[in-house]
Amino acid sequence: MFGVVPRVLWEKIAPPDDRNRIRLAMRAWLVRGRGRTILIDAGAGGKLDAKAAAMFGFEGAPSLGVSLEAAGVGVDDIDLVVASHLHFDHAGGFTTRDADGGVRPRFPNARYCIRRGEWDDALHPHERNRASYFAENYVPLQEAGVLDLVDGDCEVAPGVRVQRTGGHTQHHQIVAIEGGGHTAIFAADLLPTAGHVPLPYIMGYDLYPMDTLAFKRGFLPEAVEREYLILFEHDPEIAAGRLREAEKGKLRVEQVL
Repeated sequence: MFGVVPRVLWEKIAPPDDRNRIRLAMRAWLVRGRGRTILIDAGAGGKLDAKAAAMFGFEGAPSLGVSLEAAGVGVDDIDLVVASHLHFDHAGGFTTRDADGGVRPRFPNARYCIRRGEWDDALHPHERNRASYFAENYVPLQEAGVLDLVDGDCEVAPGVRVQRTGGHTQHHQIVAIEGGGHTAIFAADLLPTAGHVPLPYIMGYDLYPMDTLAFKRGFLPEAVEREYLILFEHDPEIAAGRLREAEKGKLRVEQVL
């Protein structure tokens, strides 16, 4: 999760267990307003077998379904699902397996918005990324006719805009949510946790780490200046926070949620 950063440094912010695993969240974000109910990413879903779930140490609670129910939202209420990218821990919840073994879209009334370049890469995985792409998470969307592919940075719904970062995958994107004079940024795997704010803290999973670095160099000062609310997908403790300047030019996260 921290790439070339030595363990003696990263273990101070993310203590590992006896199998070198660290605690992480899989946090989808629900956006409501202007007549839309939008879900950004959807976690790993429930289709992984017991061996895979045990390897990753999934605790399974609260599940996405439980979280949506607590927010008063049913699967039929979602009308748009936006993907940051198609790795299994972000797109696994896009589909569900029926009792007969078939796989279908989990949100029957939703369109699914995916970046075209990411879609193409997911359909043609290679030795470096095939462990992260599972066709059952996204191919059924095309088969069901609910897939919308976007070619560039654009507004996918009123006040909701996608922007390519590259880095983690070639077409990884973040999502900006604007309203009331404020902006929240769903950072996905650009900043998977608050511990990844420092420039060198880049995941070993990133296929193009120098692109991640280049985007962070431009984005972090902008986030400070404009007081973006950063939504962290994988941080186990901090769901949302703002970046503040600290001593010696470093940045800190001021937790909001």
